[in-house]
Amino acid sequence: MELPVLELPDVQANKPKVPINLTRVGVTDVKKLVEIKRKDKRPIVLISTFDIFVDLPSDRKGANLSRNFEAIDEVLEKAVNMPVYEIEELCGDVAQNLLTRHEYATQAEVIMKSEYVIKRESPVKKIQCQEVVDIFAESIATRDEENNIEVKKLIGSEVVGMTACPCAQEIMQDKAMKELTELGVDEKTVSLFLKRMPMPTHNQRGRGIISIQTNCDVEVSLEKIIKIIETSMSSNVFELLKRQDEAFVVETAHRNPKFVEDCVRTMAKKIVETFSHLPDDAIVTIKQINEESIHRHNAFAERVADFRDLKDEIANS
Repeated sequence: MELPVLELPDVQANKPKVPINLTRVGVTDVKKLVEIKRKDKRPIVLISTFDIFVDLPSDRKGANLSRNFEAIDEVLEKAVNMPVYEIEELCGDVAQNLLTRHEYATQAEVIMKSEYVIKRESPVKKIQCQEVVDIFAESIATRDEENNIEVKKLIGSEVVGMTACPCAQEIMQDKAMKELTELGVDEKTVSLFLKRMPMPTHNQRGRGIISIQTNCDVEVSLEKIIKIIETSMSSNVFELLKRQDEAFVVETAHRNPKFVEDCVRTMAKKIVETFSHLPDDAIVTIKQINEESIHRHNAFAERVADFRDLKDEIANS
């Protein structure tokens, strides 16, 4: 005699005691191995962390969280056989898949974070080394009353560099000028010396962050974002440097002193020049965090703007 199959109750579908809508319900810190293919290059393998959410209406006690894992696994399995070139594209696929599985949800959000290794060489001795930068992607899929789905995607990176303080450098230059004058050095030689030898100042380890969000099929190069951040501070930093390289990096930084605000404005200008194809409604977020060496606090600057507004400001500056 066969025993009847018991259907377990869907507890999540019950009505909660406090019936209010929840903006995000889901899981965080889901680790997955992701392979991103590149044209004419070896694929990139990333150990990635995902945060995945859906909204929850007031008449449901809970979300079916196991479906979130199924959505990621299904999309990543598909990626093994179909080329994926953008991590934001991958997040968009997962977000759409989530809405399909969670019929009660109107919004799904996927956040992906990874460490990305880039190859660099030291500036003088040309020693090959590897640098690690943080990359991230997000996607939000929304469903309207007619069951149409719109997907917004975001791509970004955080890169470490260094900055030299212009204010302290000006103080040291003034002091050097007075000391040289007291030693009897003529004004022309003092001026020539200060031009050839940048004055000392205190440094900061800077962290530049750029993210670009679009709601259409626009290609945004992650490599170009990383390059913009690297070249918008006083100098790059390197994992491996010989003495000549160290001297070059220090001198480069001190010849290019920057406030935290300067870094953000430089990044903004380079974004407009590099990504002129972006739609006007693309949202650009630029941040710079400088970890002070002679203060206990950090310095911070940020700009968030539509690409149209950013273009207009740069054009009129």
